[in-house]
Amino acid sequence: MRRTNSFALLIAVLILAAGGGLMLAAGGPNPAIAAVVVAIALIAWSAIKIADQWEKAIILRLGRFRSLEGPGLFFIVPVIETVPYWIDTRVITTTFKAEKTLTKDTVPVDVDAVLFWKVIDAKKAALDVADYQTAVNWASQTALRDVIGKTMLADMLEGREKLGRELRTIIDERSEPWGIHVISVEVKDVLIPSGLENAMSMQAQAERERQARVILGDSERQVAEKFVEAARTYAGDPTAFHLRAMNMLYEGLKQNSTIVVVPSTALESMQLGGIAGLTALAQQSAAPRAPAMKPPPQPM
Repeated sequence: MRRTNSFALLIAVLILAAGGGLMLAAGGPNPAIAAVVVAIALIAWSAIKIADQWEKAIILRLGRFRSLEGPGLFFIVPVIETVPYWIDTRVITTTFKAEKTLTKDTVPVDVDAVLFWKVIDAKKAALDVADYQTAVNWASQTALRDVIGKTMLADMLEGREKLGRELRTIIDERSEPWGIHVISVEVKDVLIPSGLENAMSMQAQAERERQARVILGDSERQVAEKFVEAARTYAGDPTAFHLRAMNMLYEGLKQNSTIVVVPSTALESMQLGGIAGLTALAQQSAAPRAPAMKPPPQPM
């Protein structure tokens, strides 16, 4: 419903006031002058139109298209010309959805999306389609169902941007003859059955566990390869092997500060028997000694 034109109403009131003043100047009420003044006020109120900055007015003269007017002030011929449509040329948002629609792999989904569009040809939007807003809404819903039916569920969940681009292309092709340009389509949400959602969650968890086991096995393989390389190095250089064994023994004693029991066979194989004895002797010599006992005093 078009709002009241306050400017035209003001002009009509001023005309009526001027007519009343004219009758008072003429010496009293005059029916002829009053009728003429009222007619002029009604014509002015009907003829003066104002379109906002974002509006286009469709002017029909005796049922045929005359012109587009607006934004700003314009005039029409009352009775002969009419303004059936005021077209909003701003960007319009329309929400649409598809419920229980089967994907390509026969999974029912609910999809919510938002359409951003605008009228670029007001004449086509007014004359070539009965209700362009309803037409855009239905074209969006049918396009969404068509795209869902041709898309796998996994691709839909992972590629919402691609789905939006496909919808934009399809809807723009359908609405172009109506003078409408689709700016973008944003897929808000994709809802799947709860049972399938739980199954997909379990599948993702199992896949992560499998990857963790694969990574752990690969790490163990790499460690084993490094041990083999170290064994080959020690086999070709017994001195390096002995130094490594001494370092391990030293680290154990330093960290734990306790006695380490090493089998004699290991000492013989590593040739550490003499070294262990020297180490124990060094530790014993480094320990503080107890003070010598003085002989008891002799009785006098």
